[in-house]
Amino acid sequence: MKIMKRSGIEADFDVTKISAAIKKANCEVAAVDQLSEEQIEEISTNVEKMCSDIGRTLGVEEIQDLVEDQIMNKRAFVLARKYITYRYTRALIRKSNSTDKQILSLLECNNEEAKQENSNKNPTVNSVQRDYMAGEVSKDITKRFLLPEDIVAAHEQGIIHFHDSDYFAQHMHNCCLVNLEDMLQNGTVISETMIERPKSFSTACNIATQSIAQIASSQYGGQSISLAHLAPFVDVSRQKFRLQVRDEFEKANIAASEEQINDVAEQRVRDEIKRGVQMIQYQVITLMTTNGQAPFVTVFMYLDEVPEGRLRDDLALVTEEILRQRIQGVKNEKGVYITPAFPKLIYVLEEDNITEDSKYWELTKLAAKCTAKRMVPDYISEKIMRKLKDGNCYPCMGCRSFLTVYHDENDKPKFYGRFNQGVVTINLVDVACSSGKDMDKFWQIFDERLDLCYRALMCRHKRLLDTPSDVAPILWQYGALARLKKGETINKLLYNGYSTISLGYAGLCECTRYMTGHSHTDPESTPFALQVMQHMNDACAKWREETNIDFSLYGTPLESTTYKFAKCLQKRFGIIEGVTDRGYITNSYHVHVTEKINAFDKLKFEAQFQELSPGGAISYVEVPNMENNIEAVLNVMKYIYDNIMYAELNTKSDYCQCCGYTGQIQIVTDEHGKLIWECPNCGNTDQNKMNVARRTCGYIGTQFWNQGRTQEIKERVLHL
Repeated sequence: MKIMKRSGIEADFDVTKISAAIKKANCEVAAVDQLSEEQIEEISTNVEKMCSDIGRTLGVEEIQDLVEDQIMNKRAFVLARKYITYRYTRALIRKSNSTDKQILSLLECNNEEAKQENSNKNPTVNSVQRDYMAGEVSKDITKRFLLPEDIVAAHEQGIIHFHDSDYFAQHMHNCCLVNLEDMLQNGTVISETMIERPKSFSTACNIATQSIAQIASSQYGGQSISLAHLAPFVDVSRQKFRLQVRDEFEKANIAASEEQINDVAEQRVRDEIKRGVQMIQYQVITLMTTNGQAPFVTVFMYLDEVPEGRLRDDLALVTEEILRQRIQGVKNEKGVYITPAFPKLIYVLEEDNITEDSKYWELTKLAAKCTAKRMVPDYISEKIMRKLKDGNCYPCMGCRSFLTVYHDENDKPKFYGRFNQGVVTINLVDVACSSGKDMDKFWQIFDERLDLCYRALMCRHKRLLDTPSDVAPILWQYGALARLKKGETINKLLYNGYSTISLGYAGLCECTRYMTGHSHTDPESTPFALQVMQHMNDACAKWREETNIDFSLYGTPLESTTYKFAKCLQKRFGIIEGVTDRGYITNSYHVHVTEKINAFDKLKFEAQFQELSPGGAISYVEVPNMENNIEAVLNVMKYIYDNIMYAELNTKSDYCQCCGYTGQIQIVTDEHGKLIWECPNCGNTDQNKMNVARRTCGYIGTQFWNQGRTQEIKERVLHL
């Protein structure tokens, strides 16, 4: 059995340390108030058993809470006070240098929490360590100076989650839709170097990837680009190649018709597209940003985003190449093709590609093959999105954060060049458990917690107020988001719906189960769950009206926070079956991962909640290896088109470097009760010698996860 020390280092559980601590306090009280040796041993044994029964790695503070409870149960109140006083004194001493210890443990690569904090960051790499070190300082400054004490306390208790406090000290926003069209067509500046309109498709791709890296270093969330902004440069290359080919034929004194010239030029166009797409894929994966990871970027593939004709056909060619190269994958250090995490791909299902007789059906079949092998693309239904977004279809920012509809000064919808100011998430399970199943009390506490979230979100907003455009020139001055003047603030972009700010939520499933006794999929309980969603939307509408800031409800993609929330709930309320009895809580509105439901029923059920999550949400279905059943993938895609705005299929694509096994690496329990990954073919458990790819939060993770998230992955049932 393991424990998590305060520095984040994992260590073996040692019951003798509990006995020693009690004995030390025992010696400092009068004989009449002391416990016997037998009583001390009984307390130690009880605590050890409770830690084992909880089934996860407990932190030192949690174990000390259990010790306090046991001493109180023995009615040794004087001794308990002495023990509590000793803990408090030690906490004050630690508080003065806790940040130092965290940083030192990061540098020594033995901070387990850091290793599991982000599944796409390797904490042993210097650049990641530098980012984590800066993050620890930012978190310390945020807690001590930048946030009110009650918001800090609520965050630490898991009542709310104040996202990305490791970046809050700086004036940075969350995620964005890059206005790549403006940057390419009108030129931009990267690292004080003028970049003019590109003269070829491959150059446009190169500029795009360099821009992506710069943007990722200037914000902390995801970014999305559209292939529609790159597609016009295919014809730029085409015209250039036609001139070159004609010139080559003339110099060689070879008579050639226009058709022959165009055929040769078209082959060069295809080669150019292949090179450009390869550049995007490999540069995005290999570029390292200042936050120590590859840029978190999404590529949007929407045929109807450009006019019908040559431009749309060119966009289809680029989309086809993107899909073909993703199906192939990228080589790992052993030279074996594996599934990369980025770029995330989104393919829009539309009238021109959703039926067998539609013009781009072959492209949709290729997308299905790609999903079966590499988990992407994910799918947006143009039909459903237009119903929900005032007739518009556009990408999310990163994995799921959607902008609300905004009209520019010419009353035209505008999406590219917009961004999200940040997120604060409410723990719905804590609201429910705090109410003790009293419905009136539930709504009262809910409103109090929403007010807490509002004040925390306003802290995020105020942190961005008066930010000069000079802090991130590529964003604010050179077209990625705006073309402000030097020294001009970004204030006008924070109001009137131009940017959004997100109220996140988590654990709707467990919240409903606690309050009603049933899953939110139960017809008797679904109305309560929908009422909870509507209540949060109403709060966002009220705040929007009062502030002229675009608050929006967002289905939070918990990664490591799902484990944090679960631990906090167990500490505050104990183990409640079906509610707090696991090392994770459910993301946003999702059906619980253990609940048996078929893919079509799941998507249909979740669609009604996705509609009530306008600031962002994504649904998924868990499927087995589908490479030999593409027809089934296509049937799911057609169902998505008719029923839900945004969804994905979770397949498995792992590789063992020891034996060459490809398939699904398993999760097993080791001798310490810890969940670990194991190759089912050779038994390899060395995480450094396997490549595991799993979707956890709308995007793919390729490192490894904390115990809570690992348990969630292990317990997922198939929906198909």
